[in-house]
Amino acid sequence: MSTPTVAIPLRLSEHLTMSAEPLKRGDPCTAVILGAGGDLTRRKLMPALYHLLHDGLLHDDFSVVGAAREALDDQGFRDKMRQAIAESEEIGHVPDATWDRLAQRIHYVQGDMTDPAFFAAVSARVAEFERESGPRGRLFYLALPPSVYATAVEHLSSTGLVPRMDDPAQRPWARVIIEKPFGSSLETARALNQAVLKRLAEHQVYRIDHYLGKETVQNLLVLRFANSIFEPIWNRQHIHHVQITAAETVGVEHRAGYYEQAGVVRDMFQNHLLQLLALTAMEPPVAFRAEEVRDEKVKVLRAVRPITPATVDDFAVRGQYGPGAIGGTAVPGYRQEDRVAPLSATPTYAAVRFLVDNWRWQGVPFYDRSGKRLARRATEIAIRFRQPPHLMFQNGGRSFASNVLVIRIQPNEGVSLCFEIKAPGVDVRTTSVEMDFSYANAFGATDHSAYETLLLDAMVGDGTLYARSDQVETAWALVDPIVAAWAAEPPRDFPNYVAGSWGPGVADAFIARDGARWREP
Repeated sequence: MSTPTVAIPLRLSEHLTMSAEPLKRGDPCTAVILGAGGDLTRRKLMPALYHLLHDGLLHDDFSVVGAAREALDDQGFRDKMRQAIAESEEIGHVPDATWDRLAQRIHYVQGDMTDPAFFAAVSARVAEFERESGPRGRLFYLALPPSVYATAVEHLSSTGLVPRMDDPAQRPWARVIIEKPFGSSLETARALNQAVLKRLAEHQVYRIDHYLGKETVQNLLVLRFANSIFEPIWNRQHIHHVQITAAETVGVEHRAGYYEQAGVVRDMFQNHLLQLLALTAMEPPVAFRAEEVRDEKVKVLRAVRPITPATVDDFAVRGQYGPGAIGGTAVPGYRQEDRVAPLSATPTYAAVRFLVDNWRWQGVPFYDRSGKRLARRATEIAIRFRQPPHLMFQNGGRSFASNVLVIRIQPNEGVSLCFEIKAPGVDVRTTSVEMDFSYANAFGATDHSAYETLLLDAMVGDGTLYARSDQVETAWALVDPIVAAWAAEPPRDFPNYVAGSWGPGVADAFIARDGARWREP
């Protein structure tokens, strides 16, 4: 039975309704996308740049250079990007005048990254813009396979395209955005960090996780630290447990080759879910600045109780989807997907109980779960509070529901709070109601993506939403034992959940050990 919903009248504060000036605008720079022929550039990066231009957030002295193997000239690349933007679900209609403003900033360099002449051609193109407009920043986006990240950084450094800058205030600046996955284990992540930081300073490296650019993820810090009603109860005395869910309805699609090697823990936990855990559990930073925020996130991850191979069964469960139905359409099981081994032991679902051993959170379990082919697409953080110490209302035998604060990250970004009220009538009976805040209802629908926020932050040198090297390594140290233990002991019951369900039954028993049950988003 669904709970009633109470509408919240929303009045925007004066500074939001009166101010039309953007809080930040990109620095003058040249953005170079290495690997611009890939899906990421077409679906995410170019639509994000289009929106930034449309909203007046790109500097007048901004250019973007696509660099890839395909034999194209400037106009050919522009035509491909025009088509990509027109087909983007995030944009829709593209006025010719707006496109023309972006098109004149788009350029292309063709070549192979293994050829030194390629980087020489990129360098020449960047120098051309700098001669015309004067010194400007350089932003390199590695939209490349992870196996060549270190090589790309080495070439960018040795050619002088991205010189090492030990002073963050040095201008003009040079920065590199590196896509996930950043390593496939603690050992490989540490090796990649060493290779990158041998050439560049930490402040020049932006390790991207697109989850952190989502509006509600950023709002989590505002919700906690700008509202005095939440912080006093944000601790072990009042919170029973926390559930962080990232559910997908899709299967592996075209990523089977990668997914067979990665599995759900490497794909979702090391980056997305542990990032959300850190934001939920972190202490208030002394200031909302990149290093202070990232310091607190690392402290939380270091406080997470290590899971050893011997204790994995106490802290984690796994699953793999079999045939089923999504939205009434039959779908195959994981082992029937293209390029998946017939007896694959790769988990497509995992639930992990993390314990944060510090003063604030001692004894409060954080349940992170993620899976493919689940009942509904949803990413959310649910904070379930403790029951009142004494329940004085008889309530006709009906059990009381715990208060739950839910931060919805996708879809339908927003925040809801479930609490008890007296139901109408002469008897004192309680019922659960839900107050709901929706970004779309309050501010209007928006098709802007997380990549817009993250690209703009990189242009202005704000690393708050990017991962630092110590955070990446600490996260890998937490998940490596889980991956190793499961690899050493292949499951005997795969597949163990039906596509279109909420995962394996063993996950229900797993969370019930702490007197909890899963919330269905």
